[in-house]
Amino acid sequence: MSELLQVASRKGLFSFRRGPSGWSADAPAFIGEPVSAVLTDPRDGAVYAALRLGHFGVKLHRSDDGGRTWKALPAPAFPPAPTAGEDAPSVDTIWTLAAGGADQPGWIWAGIAPSAVFLSRDRGESWELVRGLYDRPEREKWFGGGTELAAPHSVRVDPRDSRRITVAVSCGGVWKSDDAGDSWRQAGHGLRNAYMPPDQAFDPSTQDPHLIVACPADPDVVWCQHHNGVFKSEDGAETFNEITDIDPSVFGFVVAAHPRDRDTAWFVPAVKDECRVPVDGKLVVTRTRDGGKSFEVLDGGLPNNCWDLIYRHALDVDGSGQRLAMGSTTGNLWVSEDGGERWAHVSAHLPPIAQVAFG
Repeated sequence: MSELLQVASRKGLFSFRRGPSGWSADAPAFIGEPVSAVLTDPRDGAVYAALRLGHFGVKLHRSDDGGRTWKALPAPAFPPAPTAGEDAPSVDTIWTLAAGGADQPGWIWAGIAPSAVFLSRDRGESWELVRGLYDRPEREKWFGGGTELAAPHSVRVDPRDSRRITVAVSCGGVWKSDDAGDSWRQAGHGLRNAYMPPDQAFDPSTQDPHLIVACPADPDVVWCQHHNGVFKSEDGAETFNEITDIDPSVFGFVVAAHPRDRDTAWFVPAVKDECRVPVDGKLVVTRTRDGGKSFEVLDGGLPNNCWDLIYRHALDVDGSGQRLAMGSTTGNLWVSEDGGERWAHVSAHLPPIAQVAFG
């Protein structure tokens, strides 16, 4: 089981370690600064932290000693506009960071708002815009979901072939590359938008997949928590089927997939659109262990009269498939050691949490 938990929040990066007496906090990093994404690279142990500093811009840092010291890196930036007098877009947020394959040392992918994916081949020392996706004509149809800007928030590298990349965009649907990002095709067929006119409900270019995750042991099994509900793919996100019978709600932002069991996944339901709070003020986790045929409601140790929301990167499961962590918009942090059956309240006093990640 992973003994280290990273928590990216609105006012810093917090680290927790598992010891004989439970979880305890290390010294935080970047106090007072919004940390939008964190990645521990499984290939070399480096930790990357992305910061969103408003008019000071987006910043990126790497630690090669477990977070004790940090090196400032150049953040992804759009190339100059090709036409004189035009301004290039500005990077607003690094939504996600993902490590390349084991055969791609130094490769790091970044999904950013607005509407782009960047790639570094040298551990974040330099970045290039993935033009094969950025130049797709369908990108003109992308738009913001919960934020004003369209955001590629899920970047998945196939462990069987690291040239196969899957990206999900809010709101822009699911995209796949078979050649390490040189060319892209629309995937995610079968996803459904209830907020579009009926004749456009299945347009793959305007879907809002809040998050997609794949089972590491069987990457063709992909789970999607969509704005309209829960979807599952068994062909690597090419096509999806909707799962409609989930109590108490099919809406939410997060999903975590078991690392070895293709049939097990976890979700955190909520009331959608203008509310975005737990159903009836009761925070629960739903779990399927039969591939989506049925769902259990897990609430051991979780509160009633609770209005916490769990953002799309704020639920994680470690390599054992038993330890999960969950952080909320009101700074609550919970950890489960038994697959979500019971949750321990690790902290009630953190800033709003954007991401939790074992590493």
